[in-house]
Parts: sequence; structure tokens; C-alpha cells
Amino acid sequence: MKIAVMGGTFDPIHNGHLIAAEYARTSLKLDKVIFIPSGVHPFKNNRNITEGKKRLDILSLAIESNKYFDISNIEINREGTTYTIDTIRALKEIYREDEIYFIIGSDIIFEIVQWKGFQELIELCNFILLYRLGKNEDKIENKIEELNRLYGLKFEKVNAPLIEISSTEIRERVKRDLSIKYLVPEIVEGYIYKHKLYSRENING
Repeated sequence: MKIAVMGGTFDPIHNGHLIAAEYARTSLKLDKVIFIPSGVHPFKNNRNITEGKKRLDILSLAIESNKYFDISNIEINREGTTYTIDTIRALKEIYREDEIYFIIGSDIIFEIVQWKGFQELIELCNFILLYRLGKNEDKIENKIEELNRLYGLKFEKVNAPLIEISSTEIRERVKRDLSIKYLVPEIVEGYIYKHKLYSRENING
């Protein structure tokens, strides 16, 4: 099987994430996309992140209508800082006979060589690059060529639509009592309001 991994804080997951994952799945004929919400992320600040169970609940609701989407709690259950290399090693133990792909956005290619275990990582998995034509295209192409030349790193490129939604924006809109309709699946919107996530009275989720 061809199995892709999409990682992120997913606080909350939004329609941009889901559309990108579905474009990758259909473009490359993937058998499964596994969403993996992060634990303690090495490259993010220490803002208060919504507890793992609620982020998993939101993910479950968001993907329930897509039989090709799945979730793993491997990073949320891991103690200490979360590194992609540790996750990919663990997945390779589970899916020994399958091809593992890691989905990244084009901005990530400028920092990927700084990741822990980078050399091992590019040997263990393939990379899917969500690529938006016309957005820093020359700069990205030059970086892709450089990574291939220096490290032999190749990407499966997927031309995904540019959807400017961010989890930060969604949290801010909830806090300011603004609508988040059409930014997240309707069932996720309902969960957020029911549990008062991101609201002024429950600001830490």
C-alpha cells in the first residue's frame, strides 16, 4: 500500500488541511492518509495547545466521511518533544511492507535539512510536496533542485489549491465571536462551540 502521513498541531483541523490531503490522495492514488496530531513540537512556541483528546475528537469528526483517512495518536501519546524521524521509524515498524509518504507544504523545504535525523528520514520515506503554482515558484524550484543535488531528495509534487485558512485565524475568530462557518466542517464547528474551545471563557482550550 501507499500510505501518506500528514502531521500538524491540528488545533483545530480545518478545511484547508482536508482539501490538501484529498488532493494528495487522489493525485498520487494513495491507499490511505494518516493524520497525526503533534505532541510537543520542536519548532513551535509553547503556547497553550488544546489537550490531545479534544484534538483527536475533532479529527475523528472531520474525517469520518472519508474511508481513506485515518488517525494515529502516536505523537500525542509520546512523552517529551515530538520529532518526525521517531514517528516515521515507528510507522515503518507497523507498515513493514508498505510505502510511507510524508506530506509537507512548500515552505517546509527551506528548513527540512535542520530536522533531527534528516538523512535517515529521507531514506525511510518519500515526500509529497503540496505545491502551489505561481507562489514563489522560482524560489521553490531552485530549492528542490538544490536538495536533489546535495542529498538526493526527490518530491512527488501535488498542485493543491491555495486556500488561505489557518488554525490561528480560526481560534482568533472564535475568541472574538466571529463566524467560522465554511472554515471547518460543520460537525467540527458544532464541537468547538459545544465544548467552548478557544472562547474567551475557556481561552486555553
